[in-house]
Amino acid sequence: MKILLIAYDNGSYIQHFPLGIAYIAGALKKEGYDVTIYNQDKFHYPEEHLTAYLDKNHFDVVGLGIIAGYYEYRKILKISDAINHSKQRPFYVIGGHGPSPEPEYFLKKTKADAAVLGEGEETIKELLKTWARKGSFHKIKGIAFREGDKGIINDKREVIKDVDSIPWPAYDLFPIDYYKLIRVQHASKTDYVMDILSGRGCPFNCTFCYRIDKGFRPRKNEHIIEEIKFLKNNYNINYFSFADELLMSSEARTISLCEDFIKAQLNIKWRCSGRLNYARSAVLKTMKKAGCVFINYGIEAMDNEVLKKMNKHLTTDMIITGVEATLKAGISPGLNIIFGNLGDNKKTLNKGVKFLLKYSDAIELRTIRPVTPYPGCPLYYYAIEKGLLVDVEDFYENKHINSDLIAVNFTDLNDEEVYQALLEANTKLIKDYYKKKSDQMIDRTKKLYLNKDSSFRGFRQT
Repeated sequence: MKILLIAYDNGSYIQHFPLGIAYIAGALKKEGYDVTIYNQDKFHYPEEHLTAYLDKNHFDVVGLGIIAGYYEYRKILKISDAINHSKQRPFYVIGGHGPSPEPEYFLKKTKADAAVLGEGEETIKELLKTWARKGSFHKIKGIAFREGDKGIINDKREVIKDVDSIPWPAYDLFPIDYYKLIRVQHASKTDYVMDILSGRGCPFNCTFCYRIDKGFRPRKNEHIIEEIKFLKNNYNINYFSFADELLMSSEARTISLCEDFIKAQLNIKWRCSGRLNYARSAVLKTMKKAGCVFINYGIEAMDNEVLKKMNKHLTTDMIITGVEATLKAGISPGLNIIFGNLGDNKKTLNKGVKFLLKYSDAIELRTIRPVTPYPGCPLYYYAIEKGLLVDVEDFYENKHINSDLIAVNFTDLNDEEVYQALLEANTKLIKDYYKKKSDQMIDRTKKLYLNKDSSFRGFRQT
């Protein structure tokens, strides 16, 4: 069976390694399937190219995994149209965070034959085996499928408890030399960067977050290290970007992983997502020693009532203490603030702005976006219950047109007041960022001329 998996183009010059379809490719390859990757991401092919490619090359199955963003939604419609217009249209399967919470809608819009809901490695194998023998889809857990004009949603599949049993991403099928050129925080011009997973899931339940599967399942330390060594030896990767929802799932787990990194003498840089209630001095010092250079923190608000309504399990004191400890450890913190949630107002927004102005180290530009109630998250169902949103079609077709524009306004301010507040807030943050970057460049210039800094490599921005 010949299978084509699509790495879609999100409009970036260089995109992150598509871990989702790479894991699916690894699982299918292990089963003996003939898997090909269509790299629209690298070559920026127009959709017409995909139609022509399918016309010229026979595939039994085509697969596309996609997240729930406004751009990605419109992209999946274009790609689906290209697939459906091909002369040799394959059996078409979709999956990912986009289709999983509202599969019937996505099947209708894309005209895909089936949707894999949630974790896909086991589900896709059963689906394809059943399709090959022309069996019934009704008993396959973890899928939705089209039966005539009707969408059928089957029972949910249990998660894969032993995540170390899942085959590695099929690295050999992808242009790694392209992906490893992506630039992230503290990556030098000569660093090679690669995304990797240390586990799946998250133990927390923030109201604005849609989670495909509940709970957190870590990989064993030795298996993570084995994969890191493989990527170092085969592709010269020296900077690892942990794409987990939350690597810092506990203090004990974080310290254990870092201590094993140190023992293995990996000599790597890495970044991850973290929790500020675990950002304590001993943890951070160990992370720094193990090579961590950046931790992305989901702060979201600097007001305790808003944090409580978000179900963040954080307080402003925890946030400040954790961020200060991170900076003291020599690790850059990624400071994420959103606005427009339940309880938000101009006062709570200004608290977030003041916090960012005080603690940003200008490693990256941080602005404040409005909260978005993605389908599947508690805030999405709250919006429907309160009449702020009709349904998934209203969300994608009318409300979620850009991540920096309001999808649903949960505040007592009207939309124009929210936009004016965000304009003022982000203007301050943008000015502060470029002022700090300017000061840094002037400081480097002083060292050049006053200290005769021979390491200076010119006034270049790239």
